[in-house]
Amino acid sequence: MARDANRKPDATAARQRTIQKQVDAKERPQAKDKAKPAEKAMQAGARLYPFPPFPRQHLPKPGAEAALDPAPMYDNPHYKGSEKLKDQVAIVTGGDSGIGRSVAVFFAREGADVAIVYLSEDRDAEETMRAVEKEGRKAILIAGDVSDPAFCKSAVAQTVKAFGKLDILVNNAAFQEHTKAIEELTDEHFDMTLKTNLYGYFYMARAAVAAMKDGGAIVNTGSITGIDGSKELLDYSMTKGGIHAFTRALSGQLAPRGIRVNAVAPGPVWTPLNPAEKPPEQVAQFGAKTVMKRPAQPEEIAPAYVFLAAPCCSSYITGEVLPIIGGY
Repeated sequence: MARDANRKPDATAARQRTIQKQVDAKERPQAKDKAKPAEKAMQAGARLYPFPPFPRQHLPKPGAEAALDPAPMYDNPHYKGSEKLKDQVAIVTGGDSGIGRSVAVFFAREGADVAIVYLSEDRDAEETMRAVEKEGRKAILIAGDVSDPAFCKSAVAQTVKAFGKLDILVNNAAFQEHTKAIEELTDEHFDMTLKTNLYGYFYMARAAVAAMKDGGAIVNTGSITGIDGSKELLDYSMTKGGIHAFTRALSGQLAPRGIRVNAVAPGPVWTPLNPAEKPPEQVAQFGAKTVMKRPAQPEEIAPAYVFLAAPCCSSYITGEVLPIIGGY
């Protein structure tokens, strides 16, 4: 396991928890909400997925998948790989949990080796590595802060050293914390969101393209909040809209070099990100307002990343933002 010596990821995680505590302290005590009758959730997959109400829970930042109840579903056994990414090498940031974990597993099932970049959640990252290796592919763990350009450059170098090349970058690491009023959005909070979600994507992409060759692919994780906005996520919405614009702009710049750049814009997904951000009563109803009446599971989102990364699927697709939001 590689850790960044110059900028300790544990210190960044501690700063994230400080911001979380400041926001939590400003929240007025919520009246106990009456249990809402469960509406019929749409089940269109190969297996049944959980739906609200969920257990009330509020995870400490940055959010551990091992603590989430119910456990996110990330390794769909009904998805059969067909060597779409055979012998390719991918970096997945935020690869320890949530969408990142599922993407790492699906990439491995399609034949790729994976560098799992994460902040400080060692237990989750080790579980992701085991899941990748179970698919018969190799994985390495690289812990550090993507808001540090030196770390991003090092992560790419470590990946190339371990696997000999780099074909795919998935920018997925994120920081999210709500505020109810713009006056409550502190400079520290605003800075953490932009540095993680925008600077981190830029730094990783800049480092990655130097190692990529013709046929490479970058897949960014955007969000429906970057399209519609979210009144309690001003900074997060700003960064996700920026990621969509960054995707389109960078795709034009890298097209002559044969590198495609696309983004996936999910709606609510059952990962540690939201239970580490929302109050418990909102977590209990997470995803209930979608057309499908439930949040997505990571394994329902990951195939989109395979599609956008695989040359056999999307060789004529670049600069696109693919929303996956459970119906409109």
